[in-house]
Amino acid sequence: MTASTMLPERLARRSTRVRLVIFDCDGVLVDSEPVSSRIIAADLSARGWPMSDAEANRRFLGMTLGDMRPLVEARVGALAPTWQGALQARIVRALAQEAVAVEGAVEALQAVAAMGLAWRIASNSSRAEMAVKFDRLGIGALVAGRVHSKDDVAHGKPAPDLFLAAAAAEGIAPAACLVVEDSVPGVRAAMAAGMDCLGYAPHDDGAELLAAGAAPFHAMRLLPGLIAAARVAA
Repeated sequence: MTASTMLPERLARRSTRVRLVIFDCDGVLVDSEPVSSRIIAADLSARGWPMSDAEANRRFLGMTLGDMRPLVEARVGALAPTWQGALQARIVRALAQEAVAVEGAVEALQAVAAMGLAWRIASNSSRAEMAVKFDRLGIGALVAGRVHSKDDVAHGKPAPDLFLAAAAAEGIAPAACLVVEDSVPGVRAAMAAGMDCLGYAPHDDGAELLAAGAAPFHAMRLLPGLIAAARVAA
């Protein structure tokens, strides 16, 4: 089966050619979510909200720590003003030692570049967090000048700000962009930005991503072919 025959119907019916691919970071390029979820689960459990790593990942996937704060305070009471910064610092330190690439992700970036397509990265992670992850993976130079963080915009995902900023940086209309995401907030952000979205779902059937508006796929090795097919679908 070829990539073009696997292309979801909506993408196959695009009226605008893909000119820019926008990648999420965590869970799409960097397998950082197990590290972050472990640290978040330990912090919340210590505060009286017993939580496993898996539950932390399920509850908070794609959310910023700022988005998490009211949910946490509703369960454990008021948090110190320093909570968010201190937790972020622990996550950054751990990722500097433990972050690994999603299998096939770096190759996907290289394949998109070889197609002559513009590409960028847009993430709810802080710039400091992304810097240590990309350095750990040895791709700091590859992604330099292409990274958009929630630190740079008024609102992170699920607001469209990050994806719109990435498109504006390339001078490309949202309709000509294709987003690669793995979280429901990220897919919602893409939809709000007026962009089609491929939803990476390596561990399930992708039903939640599909319901949010993405076209699920289940192996990163398929991504370059899907992007190439969507690019010429118009």
